[in-house]
Amino acid sequence: MSDGAELGRRLQSGDRSAAPAALNLIESRIPAARKETAALLSELDGSSPSHLVGVTGPPGAGKSSLLSALVRTWRGAGRTVAVLAVDPSSKRSGGSLLGDRARIEHDPTDDGILIRSTAAGSLLGGLAPATREAAFALAPAFEIVVVETVGVGQSETDVAELCDTTVVVVQPGSGDTLQFLKAGIMEVPDVLVVTKSDLGSIARRAERDLEAALRAVGSARTPVVAVSSLPPGSGIDALVAALDAHRDGLDVAARRSRARRLAALAQFSAEHGERGLRALGGRRGAEAALAEAEGSLPDLVERLEAAAGG
Repeated sequence: MSDGAELGRRLQSGDRSAAPAALNLIESRIPAARKETAALLSELDGSSPSHLVGVTGPPGAGKSSLLSALVRTWRGAGRTVAVLAVDPSSKRSGGSLLGDRARIEHDPTDDGILIRSTAAGSLLGGLAPATREAAFALAPAFEIVVVETVGVGQSETDVAELCDTTVVVVQPGSGDTLQFLKAGIMEVPDVLVVTKSDLGSIARRAERDLEAALRAVGSARTPVVAVSSLPPGSGIDALVAALDAHRDGLDVAARRSRARRLAALAQFSAEHGERGLRALGGRRGAEAALAEAEGSLPDLVERLEAAAGG
């Protein structure tokens, strides 16, 4: 089995070649792998200057085509990119089922790109603890880390908890816009993307509807970017600029600290269930136990376990 601490040190120093072994360790179901994963994560100081970008939206909205275009643009600018594509899990194996990485176009010989399918586990539409761990592990070694997930269940809020910038992707003319408005998640996106802008008036109508909905909930400053991934493409540079502008306005250190606390709570809940949360006084009590706490993800989980009485 891989030495978790050594992998963590290599990732912290920016060694991208350690990433595949680190992801294999994080995703392993062997009990001893959890100890090594904790050692890996303990080596990460959380000071990475990377940009964690969440991309979510309903099936068929064009997320994979959009990511293909984004990856090309980022790599064209010399930026290293890792993509974690969260797939529904196989009930038999627990592994990812759809293999989203196969749908994202990239050069497999380019060591500045890593694309990995990761399983959602038993969480309908949410993020498994391993996905959060993987994002934290990749952040020191890649300039951009993307977490892409299907926008159902808890995925929108889970991605927003983990990532610096959350992108919600909407396809025009499919009912997505109406469903998005009904879902009450207008506060979640930092950037909204309308795909298939080449459809013309249908796409422009979706763009106007979303802008009106954002104004209605007091989020008028959230940008709505219309893009087309069809060659020659359009709107991708504007989207990259919107993502960069959002990150530039963040207190990244504070955002990452909060993300680690929320990841610790998610991991504790996955391992100890409702009984564990009740021992802490519910989710509110768990959040209070972590209030302003700093440290690595394993440190924070240990803090919760101690507060719950082991």
